[in-house]
Amino acid sequence: MSKHIALVATLVTALSAPAFAASTLTLYTSQPNEDAQMTVSAFEKAHPDIEVKWIRDGTTKLTARLQAELAAGGAAPDVLLIADSVTMESLKQQDLLAAYKSPEASRYDAQLYDPQGYYYGTKLITTGIAWHTKAPVKPTSWQDLLKPELKNMTTLPSPLYSGAAQIHMATLINDPQLGFAWYQKLKANGAMPQSGNGAVMSAITSGSKAYGVLVDYMAIREKAKGAPIDFVFPKEGVSIVTEPVAMMKNAKNPTAAKAFIDFVLSDAGQRLVLKQGYLPADPTLPAPAGFPARDSIKLMSFDPAKALADTDANKKRFADLFGSR
Repeated sequence: MSKHIALVATLVTALSAPAFAASTLTLYTSQPNEDAQMTVSAFEKAHPDIEVKWIRDGTTKLTARLQAELAAGGAAPDVLLIADSVTMESLKQQDLLAAYKSPEASRYDAQLYDPQGYYYGTKLITTGIAWHTKAPVKPTSWQDLLKPELKNMTTLPSPLYSGAAQIHMATLINDPQLGFAWYQKLKANGAMPQSGNGAVMSAITSGSKAYGVLVDYMAIREKAKGAPIDFVFPKEGVSIVTEPVAMMKNAKNPTAAKAFIDFVLSDAGQRLVLKQGYLPADPTLPAPAGFPARDSIKLMSFDPAKALADTDANKKRFADLFGSR
């Protein structure tokens, strides 16, 4: 009897295994490891016939790896889930992405995805103003950082090092209420750049700077841990990094790649974004804990193609103004 049961179990395992390995999807992602594992596990649960092989690294390193693999004629991923739309726009212009019109995109703001379907934003990581809880002024506007009483108290991430800071600068420069003049006035008020958002947050929580330009979730998470930091979404609006997803033009498994795109844009995929503590791209979902009401957050307009074209000029303007540190 026991031999019979063992034989049946072996046969069931043998028959079931191909169903769970019928298809393989290769993903390159810049998500933090924990978030990436959650995303992959949820997708595989929804699509048990697809196994995901994923590689995680920073967006710059992943794109460099991708370019090297393509130049060498080697293997490349089926799908990308990386930090920003400017990088995706560059890959699109290099004819490396495949267009796909996801049926899930109808719920989304048009500025969050490429109109031809080459890439889709999956979340909203905004940049606003953070400050030390003992700072003398509670800001509500980008213009507040220009007040004389905040002289030499502000820091910001450098677009020479940070992709989010590049997008933020491109967004503010093209805003008629702010423009590059805002950066000039910020410099005149004694603002000093840091290498990236992490350094800005450390400067604020340590008290070495009272105010900083910072991405939302870093400040909100540190505040929840008890750090002396607060955050505001300025009334003029905030810039956004959208962590877009896209299919490679030479994807070996386009069917699985489309399924992955649909999943991260679906209600289940967007609720996972909410669970991870980010603002979902889906406007029908609420903001995560620690965020204000979603309808109180104003998103500033952003053109990835223009930002890509202006990248070198914007970096030069920043370096000429603040130095290349």
